[in-house]
Amino acid sequence: MSNAKSLSCSKTKPIVAALLCGVAALALAVSMTPVQAASASGGASTNSTINLVNLLVKRGIISRQDADALIKQANDEAASARPPASSVAAAAVGPSAAAAAPSSVATVPPADGAVHVTYVPEIVRKQIEDNVRDKVMAEARAGHWAAPDAVPGWIHNIRLSGDIRTRYEGDLFPHGNDNTGSFPNFNAINTGNPFDVSAISNPNFPPELNVDQNRNRFRLRARLALDADLGEDFSAGVRIATGDSNSPVSTNQSLGASGGDFSKYSIWLDRAWIKFAPVDTEEQTLSATVGRFENPFLSTDLIYDDDLNFDGVAMHEKFAIGRFSPFATIGAFAVFNTDLNFASNQPAKFKSDDKYMFAGQVGFDWKFGRASDLQFGVAYYDFDNVRGHLSSPCTIVNAADACDTDDTRPSFAQRGNTYMPLRLIVPTAANDFGTIDQFQYYGLATGYHELAVTGRLDIAHFDPFHILIDAEGVKNLAFQKSGIAAVAVNNRGSIPAGGTIGPFAGGDTGYFVRSTFGAPTLAHAWDWNVNIGYKHLESDAVIDGLTDSDFGLGGTNLQGYIVGGSLALSSNVYTSVRWLSADSIAGPPYAVDIVQFDIGTRF
Repeated sequence: MSNAKSLSCSKTKPIVAALLCGVAALALAVSMTPVQAASASGGASTNSTINLVNLLVKRGIISRQDADALIKQANDEAASARPPASSVAAAAVGPSAAAAAPSSVATVPPADGAVHVTYVPEIVRKQIEDNVRDKVMAEARAGHWAAPDAVPGWIHNIRLSGDIRTRYEGDLFPHGNDNTGSFPNFNAINTGNPFDVSAISNPNFPPELNVDQNRNRFRLRARLALDADLGEDFSAGVRIATGDSNSPVSTNQSLGASGGDFSKYSIWLDRAWIKFAPVDTEEQTLSATVGRFENPFLSTDLIYDDDLNFDGVAMHEKFAIGRFSPFATIGAFAVFNTDLNFASNQPAKFKSDDKYMFAGQVGFDWKFGRASDLQFGVAYYDFDNVRGHLSSPCTIVNAADACDTDDTRPSFAQRGNTYMPLRLIVPTAANDFGTIDQFQYYGLATGYHELAVTGRLDIAHFDPFHILIDAEGVKNLAFQKSGIAAVAVNNRGSIPAGGTIGPFAGGDTGYFVRSTFGAPTLAHAWDWNVNIGYKHLESDAVIDGLTDSDFGLGGTNLQGYIVGGSLALSSNVYTSVRWLSADSIAGPPYAVDIVQFDIGTRF
């Protein structure tokens, strides 16, 4: 077989290249013993190699057209390599006989469809087949389409990701905070039984927020996400996360809480969404997302906590004009949906008090210099029906009774917003004409129509070190101080001499600025950055239940500094430390310093 030519496999599929080369090695020699093989029709053959090619066609590894072309190529190259028939005859009868009768051997053309191959011992054929099989299977496993690594094709369209973060947090209260009952826990009241405000029937304080006792907490956050490319411009995703409760602004689980004694912790549905993106390139994006998904707007944690997700539908468009990319985002989101059976203890039900947020933002992303970037956006967040409403005259006998505006109270709150009583309780003999059993809920004293301006500047002139500046300002256009002052039960100043209640001291404006120096992302071991920021957020600039849950222990009516730094221990493990110092802006004195030390990983 030393005179046989080799078959070129450059035009064959990579997966079967090794196999086809092995087939060619058998087919290129000249045969002394003709073997009838299968024709291009794919019928059975006495040649095992030809049968192997036909089996590849049946298995769908190569096409019939490719198989026919390969057999033809093998035939042609075998014919060119075959010695002349006279030489074969001379070899059979000896040199002298051949010389004496040079024309005594007639050339017999092969029958149609026949392939002549050199006789190869069985042990050699077996060795070639084994080598070919090993090469093909090795390539199959590398491509994950053969056992034991075989997986369905759809697996390659799914991506799993997640993160784990451990944290030590110290909540430190300085001396001087007002601990005389000036900080009611409105969230505890509104998510539990209404509070009896009558001093006669209930001399106790309402639930109160901690303002004077230091706390140490060890906390854990774990999240696991699955994202799927569904094809035809559709994708979907699901994420689950830990958390002390179903709080919208925190996935932290305090170790030893939620029952203690090494009790197991809850897992919550954090995200679940479907996305349609008919255009998704670097130059242009057009998409619509429905379900529960991440914040679609350019913003900081001044307005929305980083852990907050949105329930509803959002549409986003972005297109490039050179290095300048305008964008627009609009959305409608469900904030609260009235219980189907509200009020559950009455045969005649109350009307719905559903709450929504309608929002829109326009802006641009401008890439300039070597790798610098400026993002800027103007947004309007219109919260519909979130303000509390005074009920119709309502007869209350006990804590289980309901009034028609009870559902206008927030279903989640932190601290800082101004509140008003919701129930207009009718004085009757049953409540001693309004002196006992005054069970009350509280709602927000103002509406929220928030105008926000957000900017993010990344200066990469000193790359790999960057200077990043985040800034945001917000104003609540629905805020009317005089109207709020008439109903507010908190955020009031000192009681003047001879008075019974202090003046309302709340506000409607907030701003935040932060500067970061170092690596913009911790992508490699020993990447680092440091940052310093200042935040000023008046009582009713934003809804306190949606803003940052860390600064001042969450909420509004706070101002102060945030200083921190982060260091990557590897490409997927990092550590960070932060100090957050907050003081109240209006009302009774309140201050808290928070220290956080994190070690986290992502995968």
